[in-house]
Amino acid sequence: MDRYTPLEDFVGLDLPVDQANTTGRDQLGEPEQIPELSDVNCPDELRQLIEALMDRYPDKDSREGHKSASIPALWAVQRQYGWCTPEGIRQAAAVMKVTPAYLESVASFYDLLRLEPSGKSQVLVCTNISCWMRGGDELLDAFCEASGADRGKAGHGGALSADGEVMVSGFECLGACDLAPMVSVNERYFGPLEAADAKTVIDQLREGADVLPGKSLAKRPLPGGEDVPADDRTDSLKGPNQ
Repeated sequence: MDRYTPLEDFVGLDLPVDQANTTGRDQLGEPEQIPELSDVNCPDELRQLIEALMDRYPDKDSREGHKSASIPALWAVQRQYGWCTPEGIRQAAAVMKVTPAYLESVASFYDLLRLEPSGKSQVLVCTNISCWMRGGDELLDAFCEASGADRGKAGHGGALSADGEVMVSGFECLGACDLAPMVSVNERYFGPLEAADAKTVIDQLREGADVLPGKSLAKRPLPGGEDVPADDRTDSLKGPNQ
């Protein structure tokens, strides 16, 4: 017997039709166009930042736009507006010469890029193995209770506090196991934390005060002591390719 059955032997067997091969192939309208920069009213500071970011990537002269700078460009949009707004995405697309749909597809893939309003402050509670073993889930419970955020939603992508000012979200590993259990508050790391710290953090955010200065990673002493010699590889603000 031959190893393979000829395709023609299946003809006339009344097999079910594979819808994936017979539908969804027709274009549902005109292709999306790249917006003109003159039509989107992009703030000068955002445009200049995105252009500077594009210069760091190898496809800056590509006819298909500057796709390799998509993530930092979207991060710049999020910093500008608090989240990746539809208009902010259009502005970035016009600068980068790509379609808004392309940038939206990138933004929808990454947890730290938001396509919905995420409050003035963001609290990410690490719930991965090290933090989980030291009470990460209970810490997330405490932040939800202190802020009024929905616990179910907070564990599945994030939830806004009752006043819409703070987003609380569980997060799979923030890479700071030595601080377990820990949280990221507005991109700054804090830990180890206790459940009682949650209300303090929320109150401090609402008051505009410094968050837990005694438990900030930035305030922790250097592992080798204060006399460690300076190292430009870690002390400078330049990226690895500059």
